[in-house]
Amino acid sequence: MTLTTEQLSATTLLRFATAGSVDDGKSTLVGRLLHDSKSVLTDQLEAVEHASRNRGQEAPDLALLTDGLRAEREQGITIDVAYRYFATPRRRFILADTPGHVQYTRNMVTGASTAELAVVLVDARNGVVEQTRRHAAVAALLRVPHVVLAVNKMDLVDYAEPVFAAIAEEFTAYAASLGVPEITAVPISALAGDNVVEPSAHMDWYGGPTVLEHLETVPVSHDLTECPARFPVQYVIRPQTAEHPDYRGYAGQIASGVLRVGESVTVLPSGRTSAIAGIDALGESVDVAWAPQSVTLRLDDDLDISRGDLIAPSADAPGTTQDVEATVCHVADRPLAVGQRVLLKHTTRTVKAIVKEIPSRLTLDDLSQHPAPGQLAANDIGRVVVRTAEPLALDAYADSRRTGSFLLIDPSDGTTLTAGMAGASFGAVGKDTGASESMEGTAGDDDSGWDF
Repeated sequence: MTLTTEQLSATTLLRFATAGSVDDGKSTLVGRLLHDSKSVLTDQLEAVEHASRNRGQEAPDLALLTDGLRAEREQGITIDVAYRYFATPRRRFILADTPGHVQYTRNMVTGASTAELAVVLVDARNGVVEQTRRHAAVAALLRVPHVVLAVNKMDLVDYAEPVFAAIAEEFTAYAASLGVPEITAVPISALAGDNVVEPSAHMDWYGGPTVLEHLETVPVSHDLTECPARFPVQYVIRPQTAEHPDYRGYAGQIASGVLRVGESVTVLPSGRTSAIAGIDALGESVDVAWAPQSVTLRLDDDLDISRGDLIAPSADAPGTTQDVEATVCHVADRPLAVGQRVLLKHTTRTVKAIVKEIPSRLTLDDLSQHPAPGQLAANDIGRVVVRTAEPLALDAYADSRRTGSFLLIDPSDGTTLTAGMAGASFGAVGKDTGASESMEGTAGDDDSGWDF
């Protein structure tokens, strides 16, 4: 069944994130983008002008449009992820302005996890630094399909083309080695507005698009029929009222794909099958529903289904496993160690798990692997093998960013420890599969009391 143009209207939306090292000008770029595209309200601009005057600045500091925390304004850095929504006649945007400091790399993981494009800023005076490589690695790890290299502060290097060309060549080679599919380099000055929204009069040697032109025209795939349907159950609806005595519905948000009435489905991890008897959306019955709609499914059979179960087409159901191999970015201050007991949260399902192995940690300077590090510290990227107490229905992250991702959580206080991507990572880490059978039944006696 082909979806209509109205149903595919989400193609006009682009989610993108900005990243870069400290003082590379991310917030200024975002502020310039919002200001020059006339996406700033008058009172917002007046507030920024007032704050800038109080700091002794003649021109408005556009970075203040996104750096909203008091600590951010005092230190002149971005700490938290700032989300901004704006639109042009050609496209709607959801922007995540992420921090540049190495201490807040975890926030970049949050902001880029749903992004279809990442803008990585580089100071033209400093070139590619370690944090630039870290952000490129995170973008590759999160399978962000498009990366823009914005070489900022070109006004401070006299708009020299050789400076831009050298940085673009170095970054492109590095990102390509990570498997980033598309890289576009743009020389800009966020402070002066060169090549952000309007073409620069100082760089006639550059014939490519401005940042906004690229954002408006980059192809974004929203082919909702391309990925297999996945429906994590959030809640079971049983009114048991006189009006609906036998109603049993399974509510949740469709993670990917399209679901249709009459389609044969499998419930995981139990493996029981049924067919979709009805789909309720916004109080009405519909014949078809697609991601990311929130709907209620009714099945032909009364199956034992609860929160955390996954409903998928029987012809395209994922396999289940208790042994998860993944690439992770550790986001907690305390390290993740071999043998550590954790909770693994995948879609709406949370299960107990043990970190069985940490095969390697990625060294960002030369993309080499540090074998068997024993633990991962804050902001480390590495490979882990996790054994879960119950089977999970995971897809490879390369196939589905929603159902191929998970979190590791500290069971004692609920702290998020690690963001994981199941399956093979970018080429620098190795070619692995998301579900390994080699560890089946290897949970040791020390796992007693952890329901294995």
